[in-house]
Amino acid sequence: MAASPRVELHRDRPVEETPYGLWLWTVLGTYAAARVAQMFPNQVPWVFVVALHVLPALAFALIHGAAVYRIRGVLTFVLLSGAIGNASENLSIVTGFPFGRYHFTEVMGPKLFSVPILLGLAYIGMGYVSWTVARLILGDTSEPLAGRRLVTRPLAAAFVMVAWDFSMDAVWANLVHAWTWHEGGAYFGVPLSNFLGWYLTVYLIYQSFALLVARQPTARFHLSTRFWGLAVLFYAVSAAGNLFVLAPRGPRSVTDASGMTWSVSAILGGSALVSILVMGAFAFLAWTRLLDRAERD
Repeated sequence: MAASPRVELHRDRPVEETPYGLWLWTVLGTYAAARVAQMFPNQVPWVFVVALHVLPALAFALIHGAAVYRIRGVLTFVLLSGAIGNASENLSIVTGFPFGRYHFTEVMGPKLFSVPILLGLAYIGMGYVSWTVARLILGDTSEPLAGRRLVTRPLAAAFVMVAWDFSMDAVWANLVHAWTWHEGGAYFGVPLSNFLGWYLTVYLIYQSFALLVARQPTARFHLSTRFWGLAVLFYAVSAAGNLFVLAPRGPRSVTDASGMTWSVSAILGGSALVSILVMGAFAFLAWTRLLDRAERD
């Protein structure tokens, strides 16, 4: 049997000049197209739209992560994210902890136990992108993951990741109907416990990863400013994509399980504000850090 081809990478060759760079740009372009495709929900099946939201992010995490942490490191992240994320979701469906009481509909496709497989994979893709954005905000690109960084980076990354959920949870619950909150909640029918539960869950993923990856070898080659910038761009595209969500045809308001009525335009407006002022702020901070690094280099 012939040996599979290997991509040879060197410290003096920027990774974006290797096939890795082409793969990352292809994945990023696919993801951007998927965010536009959500404007046509009647022409494109929702499960297909969901897959194009999740799978490009997963591919980006695998490719980008392999360049930064090597194969062993990125697979560690995949296993931790998949295991802890799915365990938390299934636990909450049964007990109400840590997110609250809810259930998934059939919109997101096949499930593993009570959780759609695609949702479980979303923890990996956007989880890795958020981790990388937090690393850039803290200026940790060339610093070893040791000392206080073993704690500060997971804490920061959890905020970046929760901002992503904060921007879209009310939309996907009330307008897409991908899941249903049993008791409603203060944030357009979403309970505040959801966001606290998200923070706890992703913090556990990040903290576990930090403790494990600190002992593993790092990249064998040069990671340029442009390479790091691709992760920031991916996060920014995710934020911008929320601005392309259109109000569905039908009633201009929705009612949650507690009987509270919420305006559809207010739900979309809240999503847009979080996308611009929270996710956008994180992307901006990461980008300015990269510019500072580029000037030093």
